Amino acid sequence: MGDPVMAAPSGAVDRVPSLHVVTDDQVLARPDFPELASRMLRRGRGRIALHLRGPWTSGAQLHRLALTLVGYGESVVVNDRVDVALVTGLRRVHLGARSVPPRIARAILGEGARLGVSTHSVSAVRDAAQEGADWIFVGTIYPTPSHPGDPGRGVGAVKEATRVAPDVPVLAIGGVGPEHVREARLAGGHGVAVIRGIWGALDPLAALNEYLEMLDSER
Repeated sequence: MGDPVMAAPSGAVDRVPSLHVVTDDQVLARPDFPELASRMLRRGRGRIALHLRGPWTSGAQLHRLALTLVGYGESVVVNDRVDVALVTGLRRVHLGARSVPPRIARAILGEGARLGVSTHSVSAVRDAAQEGADWIFVGTIYPTPSHPGDPGRGVGAVKEATRVAPDVPVLAIGGVGPEHVREARLAGGHGVAVIRGIWGALDPLAALNEYLEMLDSER
């Protein structure tokens, strides 16, 4: 038998928003990003988590952007860069395959930190849960231009993740449009994580509202 799965802290599901808005390098380079991100966070009013993710964006630039949003506190999540989170005082970090393990990140940031983990397999979900992840991304669920030729794992991956880690909020990521929210919820998902569905829209704020409305209708 494997190691027992570590349950998320009590009340963790209530603290994890059901909509995670994730950036990429192109989004972070937008001149209107700080203002648009602030408007999203104000409109979300604690119902969204905004992820500062830029794999090829410099640490200096991520630090500058984080400082413009630090006033939104727990609604802002730093992806991968534990150092940026540490120096800005942000206490929410999301870890990917290139990141340090959750136990190391928590040792650096302190027990008050909340950590998410990206996964692409059942074994990775189990490992994330055992390391005390506060939320887990499961992907890639649907076809997406960022993974050409990949048909996606489907919402069965979400259902399997919730079976393996029943006490940790699981969020579907990868090609997730508003029309997929119900399917992800029915599979047991806590919510969804989105990049293009919001940032690629002609009106990102209207797209944000659409996702929130769909999530509200599926509570």
